[in-house]
Amino acid sequence: MKIQIINGPNLNLLGGREVDIYGIETLDDIIEWIEASVNIENHSLEWFQTNHEGEIIDKLHESLEHNFDGIIINPGAYTHYSYAIRDAISAIKIDTIEVHLSDIYDREEFRRNSVLKDVCLKQIVGQGKNGYLLAIKQFMHRTT
Repeated sequence: MKIQIINGPNLNLLGGREVDIYGIETLDDIIEWIEASVNIENHSLEWFQTNHEGEIIDKLHESLEHNFDGIIINPGAYTHYSYAIRDAISAIKIDTIEVHLSDIYDREEFRRNSVLKDVCLKQIVGQGKNGYLLAIKQFMHRTT
């Protein structure tokens, strides 16, 4: 199982950004914890983070070219309005799980909408770093 994990805007600031919402761990801390928590034998996890919408779209397209079996995306604020990312997910036809560290449905009104969820296999919100782990395990269990 080859899984591409895409992280969107401001996730490079984890650990110092709104720690009451996102916690004190950095994205690198989360990556290290995930890779120590999952038996990745016979599996490949590739991580990517950008603050740019077009780079997310390019990475989604590359996921098709590089034969990824699944995608986990934490699109950050792009989840609320990026029809371009939605269209890219829909076009590549690779099973995608949307993950958010916080519960977007328990935050400000403008954050309660996801334009991506309907083109994703599943949406996981409010589970912190465990959301990534749940998504990875869902993909891995599909291969057993």
